Amino acid sequence: MADLSTLAILMVVAFFVLLMIGIPVAVSLATVGFVFGYIGFGDSLFNLLPARVYGVVAGYQWMSIPLFVFMGVMLEKSRLADDLLDVMGHLAGGVRGGMGVGIILFGVLMGATTGIVGATVITLGLLTLPTLIRRGYDKSVACGAICASGTLGQIIPPSLILILLADIMQLSVGTLFAAAVIPGLLLSAVYIIYLLVLGMVKPELMPPIPVEERSRVSRSELARRFWKVVVPPIALVVAVLGSIVGGVAAPTEAASMGAVGSVLITLISGRFRLDVLKQVALETGKITAVMMFILIGAQVFALAFRGLHGEDVITRLFEWLPGGVNADIWFMMALIFVLGFFIEWIEISYIAVPLFLPVLLAQGVDPVWLAILITVNLQSSFLTPPFGWALFYLKGVAPPEVTIKDIYKGVVPFILLQGITLVLVFLYPQLALWLPKLIGW
Repeated sequence: MADLSTLAILMVVAFFVLLMIGIPVAVSLATVGFVFGYIGFGDSLFNLLPARVYGVVAGYQWMSIPLFVFMGVMLEKSRLADDLLDVMGHLAGGVRGGMGVGIILFGVLMGATTGIVGATVITLGLLTLPTLIRRGYDKSVACGAICASGTLGQIIPPSLILILLADIMQLSVGTLFAAAVIPGLLLSAVYIIYLLVLGMVKPELMPPIPVEERSRVSRSELARRFWKVVVPPIALVVAVLGSIVGGVAAPTEAASMGAVGSVLITLISGRFRLDVLKQVALETGKITAVMMFILIGAQVFALAFRGLHGEDVITRLFEWLPGGVNADIWFMMALIFVLGFFIEWIEISYIAVPLFLPVLLAQGVDPVWLAILITVNLQSSFLTPPFGWALFYLKGVAPPEVTIKDIYKGVVPFILLQGITLVLVFLYPQLALWLPKLIGW
């Protein structure tokens, strides 16, 4: 037992070493699993692997991933984001910090329709960052708002994180979607309150848009744009999420509705072309293939780790912690936060969550509440240097005068705001549990 436990510890260490030297995560997972599993048991351990991999890839719930990805990429290619930003800029620009608020609201809408961090950050970076700087916005504040807005799609349904956690934790996707609605809106509200307060305390950091500029567009024209640009994606979100949360359709059927709806919106906007459809299909295939490859590699890792009694090692680790179940939860949250500095949310979901989940569930922790805590925490992995992807996306499209220091400095307050939201959801579990109970999930 001692030898096998030692191998389990070395296995985790080897996995992170491979990640740090740049080996792709799926290859790292499979390699470490095969090597240490063979050292511990020979080839007998992997007789179960074919059936296990088949059971995963044949799972009906995974069909929703390419469909939701297709919906997001199609709406991105339709350039819906450009029109949304224009409308929100005129609606919110007259308030100090109003453009920052508009950026957060844009992130809420884009998160509920596309959920693609890179698309949202790049769109905002290209279209708003130069304008914000020209209008006197502080570079760090503008960068922080853009990066934070882009990550909202990771908690606001339909979120790929929630779909993956539903499978890992054996929960209903609809339950997690319902549970994430209020925490997602709460996080958005915390961002908005911060920007409005900052605008009042330090107005020089976020001046309002001049009246002359806002008056160039009449109210009737603004209303026409609102109905054409804002209402269709909201209707799509209501149709997709409403059908899941209301129990009318399973996530896969609802995702297919979303995919068809995204094509219709693109047609209505007059931007549907065959070359766009080809680009969307290719991008969807790439994203889905990467996720499934990681999922298969994780099965090899999980099989070897459990065979080497790795779960017993984790259980003993938690037994050493003082403070009971709350201390165990915060230990897990702290570890996920630290891992977010170095690896992506997919790796964290497939590695950290299965390691700690059995111990916490054995202590009576509500799995739905725990899943939402994990999801809120995972937001920070996109913002924390040195490997926060939102930072890289923004730097790639930012004007030359915006330095990486400006971006790092700008995201720090929003990381703290994520921490505040995490504490609120921890202290008030009903923020996550009220809506699922209300609708009977």
